[in-house]
Amino acid sequence: MRLESPAFENGGTIPARYTCDGEDISIPLIFADVPAEAKSLALIMDDPDAPMGIFVHWLIYNMPASLEGLPEGVPNEPYLEEGILQGVNSFGNIGYGGPCPPDGAHRYMFKLYALDTHLDADAGMNKQQLLAAMRGHIVDGAELMGVYAR
Repeated sequence: MRLESPAFENGGTIPARYTCDGEDISIPLIFADVPAEAKSLALIMDDPDAPMGIFVHWLIYNMPASLEGLPEGVPNEPYLEEGILQGVNSFGNIGYGGPCPPDGAHRYMFKLYALDTHLDADAGMNKQQLLAAMRGHIVDGAELMGVYAR
């Protein structure tokens, strides 16, 4: 399984457009080689370099396994088309919250999970709740990492 973005290369710089210094809209993503047995996809975007521990920027789940990616600017709403749900980020909001590091360069990890089920869950989960719901259902995964500094 592969996870890519037309906005930046893996390990490259995330354009300011997708951060708190720009439009703060979600980054476009491309999903490829999703396993045939996958029933849904989930994505977690977080910052492992945050000073007070891992900072969650985006949780989006129950995406159809047939989805080939996400466009930029996914609305920050709990319920999206095709049954897609979004969770609560560390800013305390539903949907995407862009990179906004307090100091220096931070890494932003995008983790895509292929699941063998549709999660029996509602919108608004936090990362721990999402990870617990996915436990035992992950059939494959892919990662993409971007860097941003202010």
